[in-house]
Amino acid sequence: MRAFRRLGGVVRPTLQTPVNRRSIDRTLASLRQEKRIEYPETQISTLPSGFRVATEASDLATATVGVWIDAGSRYENAKNNGVAHYLEHMAFKGTKKRSQWELELEVENIGAHLNAYTSREQTVYYAKCFAGDVEPAVEMLSDLLLHSVYGKDEIERERGVILREMEEVEQNMQEVVFDLHHMGAYKGCSLARTILGPEENIKKMTRDDLVAYVKQYYKGPRMLLAGAGGVEHGEMIRLAQKYFGVVDHGADDILDYEPGKFVESHERFEQPDMDLVYGCISVEGTNWTHPDSITMQIANTMLGQFDRTMGTGLSASSRLAQTISHNDGVQSFLSFTTNYKDTGLAGVYFVSEPTGLRTIAEAVCTEWRNLCDNVNEADLERAKRYLYTNMVSMLDGSTPICEDIGRQIVCYGRRLSIGEIEARINAVNVNTIRELFRNYFVNKPVSSTVIGVTKDWPKQEEIKAMLTY
Repeated sequence: MRAFRRLGGVVRPTLQTPVNRRSIDRTLASLRQEKRIEYPETQISTLPSGFRVATEASDLATATVGVWIDAGSRYENAKNNGVAHYLEHMAFKGTKKRSQWELELEVENIGAHLNAYTSREQTVYYAKCFAGDVEPAVEMLSDLLLHSVYGKDEIERERGVILREMEEVEQNMQEVVFDLHHMGAYKGCSLARTILGPEENIKKMTRDDLVAYVKQYYKGPRMLLAGAGGVEHGEMIRLAQKYFGVVDHGADDILDYEPGKFVESHERFEQPDMDLVYGCISVEGTNWTHPDSITMQIANTMLGQFDRTMGTGLSASSRLAQTISHNDGVQSFLSFTTNYKDTGLAGVYFVSEPTGLRTIAEAVCTEWRNLCDNVNEADLERAKRYLYTNMVSMLDGSTPICEDIGRQIVCYGRRLSIGEIEARINAVNVNTIRELFRNYFVNKPVSSTVIGVTKDWPKQEEIKAMLTY
C-alpha cells in the first residue's frame, strides 16, 4: 500500500455564527487597560511587486528570518504533483554563486541554522542567526530561492532520497490515514493531492518541472519576508528590495487557485494482517479566516484526546475521553481541526482493535450530537484557558514568532495579536459552542477512512443516522 506524507477560488458559503466584532473591541480595550498589556507591534510593508515584508522587533541577540511562499501541493497538477516538495530538497544543493559545500560552510561560519518545509498550501525557508548576521541570512535565502542550479546529478541523488522518505512515511499510520482521508474528502480537487506526490511522478521529475513551478508561483504577491527578534523593519525592507527586487508581480490572476470542495466519502482499506485499525472521521470545518475558526479550535480542545498507554482515562477532563476509557478495544483518539484557505476539516483520528470500531464511531457521533445542546460551562472555560495558554507558550523565541507572523499573514492577510486572540477566545460562550456543533457536525456530509480489519466499522448510512439531529 502506498502511503503519503501529511504536513499543514472563493470562500465557500457556510452557516456562520460570527463573533460580535464590537464585543471583541471592547474586550480587547478592557484587557489592555486592566492588565496594561504592551504587545510588540508587527509591522507590514508591501513592495511595488506585491512582495511583503513583516517584522516583530525585540531586544534579542538572535533573529529568525524566513520566506513564506503561498504555494504547496494544492497548486500542483496530476502530472507534477510532488514538485514543491522536490524543490525544497533541491534548494540546499547549490546555486549559481555557491556550491552545496560552500553553502554549508558559510552557514556554519556565521553560526546560523537553515531549514525548510512544505505543506499543502505553503513552502517555507527560514534561517536563525545572530542579529548582526541578518543580511547574510537574507542574502542566502534569496540565493537559494532565486538562483538554485538544479543540477542533473543533484536531481538524481535527491530522487533516491525522496523515494526512501516515502518508504519511511509508509510506516507512520497517522500520516497514511490523513493523506488517504484527504483523497476521499477532497476527491476531484487539488487538496486531494499529497505533498510528496506519487512514486511515478518522483521517478520522472525533471529540471524543467522544477524551473516551471518556480517561474509560475514564486511571484511577489505570493511571497513574504518575515523577521522576528533582533531585526529592524526599515532594514528588512532594504534587504527585500536588494535581494528580492528581481521578483516580479506576475499576472493579474496570480493568486487564483482551484477551490477545495469537501465531499462525502466512506473509504475502507482492508488489511487482514493488521492487529489494529487506524482511521478518522470528519466533517467540513472552517477556513483560516472564517469567524468560527477560534470557536472551532475551542471545540476541538473540549473534545480532547485519549491514549490508553499514557495512563489517562477516568481522570481525563474530556467527556469523550471518559466515555472511551471504559472500552478496552479503543487504544487512542485525537480530535483535530485543519484549516485551508477556503475549507477545512474537523474530526477525530483513532486507533482501535477491530472490536472497538463501533464503540469509537458511536461515542464520537454521540458526543458531537450532545454538544448541540449539552455544553458544560466548566469544561468550556477549561478548554478556553488551555487553548490560550498553549497559543501564548508556543511563541517563545524568535523562530516560533517568525513562523506565526509568516503563517498568519499568508493565511489571514494580517497578524492577530495575542490580545485579539484572547478577546476572541473570551467572546465564546456556551451558546456559541452549541451553535457551532449544530452548524457543522450534524445533518452534514461526513467522511471516514479506516485501514485494517474494517468489517465492524458502521456503514455510511448508519453514521449519517448517528449524526441526525
